[in-house]
Amino acid sequence: MNRIKEVLEEKGIKQVWLSEKLSKSYNMVNSYVQNRRQPSLEILNEIADILNVDIKDLIVSNKN
Repeated sequence: MNRIKEVLEEKGIKQVWLSEKLSKSYNMVNSYVQNRRQPSLEILNEIADILNVDIKDLIVSNKN
């Protein structure tokens, strides 16, 4: 699970903008945002750089 959707909402950024910055299709970015597909660590790191957040802010911990 990732928090890409939450971070985009917090920053007021649209998925279309992120897809353009990543050079990925809107459908691919949407699948990341909806947690239907998980981005590779390389892509996740690129998203963190684009959104100017720590990569840890994009990951949901599964520890209790």
